[in-house]
Amino acid sequence: MKTTTLKPADPQWIIIDAEGQNLGRMSTQIASALRGKNKPTFSPHQLCGDHVIVINAEKLFFHPTKHRRKVYVTHSGYLGHLKTKSLQEMMDKKPTQIIEKAVKGMLPKNRLSRQMLKRLHVYTGTEHKHEAQQPKALTSAK
Repeated sequence: MKTTTLKPADPQWIIIDAEGQNLGRMSTQIASALRGKNKPTFSPHQLCGDHVIVINAEKLFFHPTKHRRKVYVTHSGYLGHLKTKSLQEMMDKKPTQIIEKAVKGMLPKNRLSRQMLKRLHVYTGTEHKHEAQQPKALTSAK
């Protein structure tokens, strides 16, 4: 039995406003759009997703206690080099990285995920540099 592969279609551009949205619910929508699961031509071994633009990354909604309790942990590989940052520190320094890390955890762990993450564009504020692509707004439940 031979595997049939479809010719890749031109990816669409989707814009999502993160203002007042829950991080987890929004990230699942972003991950499925990047993967292409909303298309009838979805194939798990091909890159068939869309480009996703996220604006207002600094205005995400979090429960008030989550700012203190949620911790991001990184380790350099050396003894004693475990670094932790709270959600509040991440929001102050790099609010775009919060969305990127959440979406990265929801994508499959393979070679395609790196290409899918290159199609994710996260910005603070309402300005972005992809006006020429005429992105379409994605309606989502808040």
